[in-house]
Amino acid sequence: MTRHIRHAAAFCALLLVALLVNAARVQIVQAPGYDANPANRRPDIARYQQPRGDILVGGEAVTGSRDTGEHLRYERTYRDGPMYAPVTGFASQEYGTTLLEHAADGLLSGADPVLAPLPLWNDVTGARNPGGDVVTTINGAAQRAAYEGLGSHKGAVAAIEPSTGRILALVSAPSYDPQRLSGNGAAATRTWRRLNEDPDKPMLNRAVRRTYPPGSTFKVVTAAAALDAGVVRDLDAPTRSPDPYRLPGTRTWLTNEGGGCRNASLRQAFEWSCNTVFAKLGVDVGPTDMAATAEAFGFNDDGLRIPFSVSRSTFDTSVDRAQLGLSSIGQYNTRATPLQMAMVAAAVASGGQLRMPYLVERTVRAGGSLVAAAGSSPSRQAMRPTTAALLKELMTGVVENGTGSKAAIRGAVVGGKTGTAQHGLGNSGTPYAWFVSWAQSEEAPEPEVAVAVVVEGSAADRDRVSGGGLAAPIARAVMEAVLAS
Repeated sequence: MTRHIRHAAAFCALLLVALLVNAARVQIVQAPGYDANPANRRPDIARYQQPRGDILVGGEAVTGSRDTGEHLRYERTYRDGPMYAPVTGFASQEYGTTLLEHAADGLLSGADPVLAPLPLWNDVTGARNPGGDVVTTINGAAQRAAYEGLGSHKGAVAAIEPSTGRILALVSAPSYDPQRLSGNGAAATRTWRRLNEDPDKPMLNRAVRRTYPPGSTFKVVTAAAALDAGVVRDLDAPTRSPDPYRLPGTRTWLTNEGGGCRNASLRQAFEWSCNTVFAKLGVDVGPTDMAATAEAFGFNDDGLRIPFSVSRSTFDTSVDRAQLGLSSIGQYNTRATPLQMAMVAAAVASGGQLRMPYLVERTVRAGGSLVAAAGSSPSRQAMRPTTAALLKELMTGVVENGTGSKAAIRGAVVGGKTGTAQHGLGNSGTPYAWFVSWAQSEEAPEPEVAVAVVVEGSAADRDRVSGGGLAAPIARAVMEAVLAS
């Protein structure tokens, strides 16, 4: 009898061990698979069981959370959603996250271990910390000026503080209301479908995710390369440039919109945007030095993050001399995001030193204690300080005497460069109007803002698409907002 009891006890102990082993297998080995199973709603329920942390502009939240009373309890809300969508992105129960909502998702949702005072305890209890907040570098007044300035136009605006790299404005138009994607019902599905089918692509962040031919605004880079290489030493000396200019090795003649470009000095050519002068300068500088200067400004960089990724701006390094001439006036394969061209203007404004742009000033816990601060932005020398000083002089001349007069601000020094970029087969597409600029109030020791604006013209206004006419007034409004803040 005792022997049978011992056998039964041993068998029960074996079953208990098997049960414990199986429980461990399920909870440890197979847990990731169960967590990832689409049928498992527990992670989603836990994720939305508490309010999400906020994204702040100027100390005020531009996001919030609404208690729906459903299983996925808290739903994201947005203040001035369309205006801030290129910064925040969306946080949707159905479609995930984008932009800052995605880059800082762990902190905002409370899942980031850095928020936990006792991380191991959370692992045991399954508790989630309150979401932290993201404090952005955005200047609310500049953001609004850019958004209202673009109005019904398609295009984008990027503004940077030259001395730090802080992004002050990031606007894309047309935009959308991210709150309409927050839930998981039929309304969110309809909005998602409508936005994705819209030919104007309102969810495309044109400020950082679309590249355009920069046109004549790229002449800032070409002028920097020519001055650094010693091809030009005197801003007022004739450049020995013909008009028209035959592209090397071809029978193609390059012309200008206006006259007065034959043998024009660099100052005259810059103020009146002479294609012939700058195409020849690019050819004289050569492909190696032109590419090196473009890359010093940030072109051909695949790794720029602010903290979400920025599309690569390109300057083709495998070109013949004719293609180099076109590349040097912002055509051929030269492409740039508005943020990249704001970086070009910022490098000029800051004495040739380019600070890498960033969007997050700091992150904090729900109680306000610091998690991380941006610190000093990395920098590199895009051009010689003497070259930057000459370019500031040239850009100031564009506003005071040239095509950028609509960007002038009373009581401030403003430098700029206009551009009207052609595109499409035989330049049949509606041109893009560009303006890049920087501004410095009279009492300030250095420029306080650098801006790039691109406006996509329409067929109806093709004849009046120009950087000085469409884009410069928007840049002026943004610069005024920053100088006044």
